[in-house]
Amino acid sequence: MNLDASGHASITAAQVDNGSSDNCAITNRVVSPSSFDCTKVGANTVTLTVTDSSGNSASSSAIVTVHDITAPTVVTKDIDVNLDASGHVTIAATDVNNGSSDSCGSLSYSLDKSSFDCSNVGANTVSLTVTDANGNHASASATVTVHDVTPPTIACPADISVFTTNAAGTVVNLTLPAVLTIALWHRWLPTPPQAAHSRLAPQW
Repeated sequence: MNLDASGHASITAAQVDNGSSDNCAITNRVVSPSSFDCTKVGANTVTLTVTDSSGNSASSSAIVTVHDITAPTVVTKDIDVNLDASGHVTIAATDVNNGSSDSCGSLSYSLDKSSFDCSNVGANTVSLTVTDANGNHASASATVTVHDVTPPTIACPADISVFTTNAAGTVVNLTLPAVLTIALWHRWLPTPPQAAHSRLAPQW
């Protein structure tokens, strides 16, 4: 017999009576136990007691095999995740579970995709599968939106020194801002102030 969606089932004595008889008349049949739940999945021994019109009774046993055939109810939720500094992120199945349930208790969860990288930035559809203790399972989808929130790493070049001479012929060590200023003058002015005869030479 199968449990219902709430995880319960019951039987009557007639269901396990396979032709009991009496020389007069049978007036009562009782089976015990007659109710079953998720804890009774599998084979269960029940006792059928038959009583005749004179109060005589006899008992015999039968096996009632209980089945759970109801799949879990899967409820999911959408989530947002950020890639780590290496460009990866991993989620657990429970991260997208939103209260999945089953009438027969313990559940296990699995995802068809749990790891993401830079190629997955944006919305990704995943499937959550929920399995109950008796092997029944069901699936539902959720959206995992992946974000890249790590700024680039800038590698600055080594410091440089540039030497030139001033009008008096003295060698001048230019700092980087000064070099940039002269470079801008050369780009925008035909003759930069006080640098018309300057000569830049790198230090080797």
